[in-house]
Amino acid sequence: QVQLVESGGGLVQPGGSLRLSCAASGTIFRLNTMGWHRQAPGKQREVVAGITTGGTTNYLNSVKGRFTISRDNAKNTVYLQMNSLKPEDTAVYYCFADVEMRRYGGQGTQVTVSS
Repeated sequence: QVQLVESGGGLVQPGGSLRLSCAASGTIFRLNTMGWHRQAPGKQREVVAGITTGGTTNYLNSVKGRFTISRDNAKNTVYLQMNSLKPEDTAVYYCFADVEMRRYGGQGTQVTVSS
């Protein structure tokens, strides 16, 4: 079993920054792509960003240039640095990790962007 624990969410004003972290633990022989989804009220879940073991990244178009995903392979941890936050970024953010042939997800952390 693999557990993912997220941290770093909260309330921030528009234009502000937050950094999310997600640590994977458990029986992990090979940790492949890690990343973040988000889901806003009344909307479908969408992939925000992903990063491979080798460091290749991809982003949702609306967050390009504002969000940066990174990972520490030694710590099985993925990060999401979010800058210039907008009210439309408000959502529950979930990390995911591909371990062997299965995708695991975290419990989510709330990000609220509001003045």
